[in-house]
Amino acid sequence: MTQLEYAKKNLITPEMVEIARVEELSPEEIKELVAKGEVVILKNTKRDTIPTAVGTKMRTKINANIGSSPEKMDLKWELDKLAVCEKYGADTVMDLSLGGILNEVRKKILASTRLPVGTVPIYQVGFELARNAKHLEEMTIDHFLSVLRQQGEEGVDFVTIHAGITQKTWQYIKEKKRILDVVSRGGSMLCAWMEKNQRENLLYEHFDAILEVAKEYDMTISLGDGMRPGATADASDRAQIEELITLGELASRAREAGVQVMIEGPGHVPLDQVVSNIQMQKSLCNRAPFYILGPLVTDIAAGYDHIAAAIGGAVAGAAGADFLCYVTPAEHLSLPDLDDVKQGIIASRIAAHTADMVKNPARFRKIDDEMSRARKALDWEKMFSLCLDPELAKQRRSISGVKDIYCSMCGEFCSVKTLQELGLL
Repeated sequence: MTQLEYAKKNLITPEMVEIARVEELSPEEIKELVAKGEVVILKNTKRDTIPTAVGTKMRTKINANIGSSPEKMDLKWELDKLAVCEKYGADTVMDLSLGGILNEVRKKILASTRLPVGTVPIYQVGFELARNAKHLEEMTIDHFLSVLRQQGEEGVDFVTIHAGITQKTWQYIKEKKRILDVVSRGGSMLCAWMEKNQRENLLYEHFDAILEVAKEYDMTISLGDGMRPGATADASDRAQIEELITLGELASRAREAGVQVMIEGPGHVPLDQVVSNIQMQKSLCNRAPFYILGPLVTDIAAGYDHIAAAIGGAVAGAAGADFLCYVTPAEHLSLPDLDDVKQGIIASRIAAHTADMVKNPARFRKIDDEMSRARKALDWEKMFSLCLDPELAKQRRSISGVKDIYCSMCGEFCSVKTLQELGLL
């Protein structure tokens, strides 16, 4: 059975017990949240994955995207990125590989980490069609299900399925009311398939068959937002909302079938619409876990998009988003390198922790209070131990050349020192 089915039968699994320990809740509470579909446990039954919970009352999780592109196919580089993900605290990774080494990269990642791993199966389908000199419109549901089953057997824990794109949502895009039509890679592939075949989205039509395969391996379905806005001007439009309504309906069908499901959310959203987007998703999708890219709150931060995404992610997380997909400084520009991956993870962790301090202050303010006390005591080693990136903090202090207990910003005029000398603290 799946974790959802166990929970519905009022049974507590070892994974629920472990998650309860990590999340500082009772196993009974975890079971109830899973049963309601408000929490998913990312863990394929075929692999020794660290069980990771996403959803209501859980710590806000972050995902890091890695993977090759047709322009740069380097297996070692992708495994080096995976090591960076583990070192700096990503909760999950998604392999978004394209190109000739696509299958090899995925298999190596799965063999090299216990973190939950996600994929977008349609990428492999597209690659295999191209390798056999076929066009995208020749994709069949049998081919898609075969790829989905293969990845399930390999141990993939969650999969993005763009089943919410329909002819109706595609028609809204064709009315050319958006600045930046469709920015989802998988979404654009399915829009092209529908247009060329003049048929409904085959993933929507055959969603029940997809659920059957996912259930075999307890793969969580991540319902992809193929109509997500790629420009802030396009946020909250008819195409996005229509797809979200469909995703809510599909999520209900998944739960009824015993399949865990979460919803993917928008990419570019102006700051004043972030909270309403989260509230709308939670309402339309019966409080399913919400997995968002950013959101990026401005379109002009190229090179600094990790900051734009962290701003949106913090606000979204505080409003109830459960899972933040990192954005790196390379977004919109290039395939991320190792430092980009690190910067994206740290920025997302800042956003996630900022959100958690709002959602559960009793649990998540503790470390901030410890840091403040360490600063008052000028206890540098304690401060370093509490940092998200201790290495960088130590490096910055070291290169300052300061030899005493103060930093080079204020030196002997340190405010803490001044008050300490009054003997009042």
